[in-house]
Amino acid sequence: MDTAVRAWLLAQLGETTPTADLETRYTRLGTARAVALEVLRGRLAALLQQPGTVNVSGVVSVGFAENIKALERQITNLEAGIPPAPDDPAAPGAVDSDTIGMIYLHSRPRR
Repeated sequence: MDTAVRAWLLAQLGETTPTADLETRYTRLGTARAVALEVLRGRLAALLQQPGTVNVSGVVSVGFAENIKALERQITNLEAGIPPAPDDPAAPGAVDSDTIGMIYLHSRPRR
C-alpha cells in the first residue's frame, strides 16, 4: 500500500483508524475501496447491534439514527465509485493523461 492509498483510506475512515489494520486488509483484499467498504460495513453492523436511542428521563437522550444513515450513505457512495480511489482501475474509454486527442475542424457552409 503506497502513501496515496493510505491517505485516501484515512480520509474516508478517519485519522484514528489503525494503519496496521488497513495494511493487513489491503494485502488480503487488494483494493482501497474494498478495504474502506469492509471497515464501514463492520462499523455499521456494530451500530445496528446496539439500541438506536438511549433515554434517561430528564438527564440525557442519545440517538444513533443519523450516524447509521450517514454510514449507509457513505457505503452507497463508495459502492458507486464516489470518490475515486487512487488504485481504482481506469474506466473503459477513459483518456490517459499521456494521450493526445484529435479535433477535426470543418468550415461552416456560407449563407
